[in-house]
Amino acid sequence: MNIMNQQLNPFALFALFAFIFILLFGTRMTYTVGPGEKAIVFHRFGKGLDKEKVREQGFHFIAPWNEKYIYNVRIQEDLSLMDALAKNGLTIKTELSYRYKPVDHMIGYIHDELGLNYHENIIIPEIRSVTREVIGEYLPEELYSTKREVIEDEIYERTKIALAQKNLLLDAVLIRDVTLPKTLQDAIESKLKQEQVAEQYDFKIEQAEKEAQRQIIEAEGKAKSNRILSASLTDNVLKDKGIEATVKLAESPNSKIVVVGAGDDGLPLILGN
Repeated sequence: MNIMNQQLNPFALFALFAFIFILLFGTRMTYTVGPGEKAIVFHRFGKGLDKEKVREQGFHFIAPWNEKYIYNVRIQEDLSLMDALAKNGLTIKTELSYRYKPVDHMIGYIHDELGLNYHENIIIPEIRSVTREVIGEYLPEELYSTKREVIEDEIYERTKIALAQKNLLLDAVLIRDVTLPKTLQDAIESKLKQEQVAEQYDFKIEQAEKEAQRQIIEAEGKAKSNRILSASLTDNVLKDKGIEATVKLAESPNSKIVVVGAGDDGLPLILGN
């Protein structure tokens, strides 16, 4: 019996060791990459950060002394509020929204060069810098009304190029709100209203001119038609029309008296009751 206990002791010790190991490190030996995520692993006692091998969605094993880093690779949206100087030196408050994401297969390089806080450290400063730069090239009224889309496109294109060099994708930029000094905003709105009134007036004049032109063309058409009709009504044509009318009248059920050859040009004369 003692011999059997001595033989079992090593197995018992191994089982105890394994139990303690799993208890202490079990949660560090597996991980799950969820939908919209990618992961990379840092090998503490090996080659370090494995930048090339990006872990896909699903369940994974990992040595307890290694570290995993999980990245959200979905398109994300954020807002940025900032003050910027316009071309004429006035301060403009701008609310900007933008959508971004990391390039999926490059998150190893993003982690190595930028880190998990790439949004705060890279994207936000870049967006703010480019926005101030672009707004500084335009007047407040252009940003407020006529060239907002052009300014959005310029901010998007410049920021997109800068972020692409860091393996970050900019999906869209939208200027949500622009706040100008009250007096300037009132002046711009008044100017826009005056322009709308002028455009409506020009439209009415244009419509009136088109209607007058239409009436002139219609009148000229009628006059031309009358001239052609008058030229075509020769004596023979009129006589034929008279005969045709006489025949139709003669066929009428109403009682009448027909005097043959009594009318002008030898047409029958028809006398009713």
